[in-house]
Amino acid sequence: MIILGIDPGTVRIGIGVLEKRGGELLYKKSGLLEVGGGTDDATKLLRMERSLKKLIKEVKPERAGVEMLFFSKNKKTALAVGQARGVIIKTLVECGVPFVEISPIDTKIAVTGSGSSGKVAVAKMVSMILKSSFVGVVDDATDALAIAIAVSQKTLAERAEDGNRL
Repeated sequence: MIILGIDPGTVRIGIGVLEKRGGELLYKKSGLLEVGGGTDDATKLLRMERSLKKLIKEVKPERAGVEMLFFSKNKKTALAVGQARGVIIKTLVECGVPFVEISPIDTKIAVTGSGSSGKVAVAKMVSMILKSSFVGVVDDATDALAIAIAVSQKTLAERAEDGNRL
């Protein structure tokens, strides 16, 4: 099963792609979907949708995880991330990719065992779980891989009961 993890942002979106084969997780791809700055919000959202559709066509995920907006001190930033999440979810639905929404705390618990882990600890555990080094990789990408790892631990039946939320 191919799993796509998505860490939404306003200027860039972290993506992580894993393959779950039996009980083993195999690293496939990670990086950023750049949506750029300096243009109007509508253009950025359209660019985001096009980039995500291209990625979905390329990797053919069978399941995806999208990080929920947890907290933001800046209302303008929270609104922009919310808009990005809306475009991401709309695109997943249009492309027929089942998804779950997962909180940052639940992702951290799934990967490190603690909901208060920092980004360095998450990246270290992602490296250990996937048996690959992600030193120097931007944290949006390792966060997206952590989301994919967390989603891999949830069965389809459990997802249906939870109503697309982890």
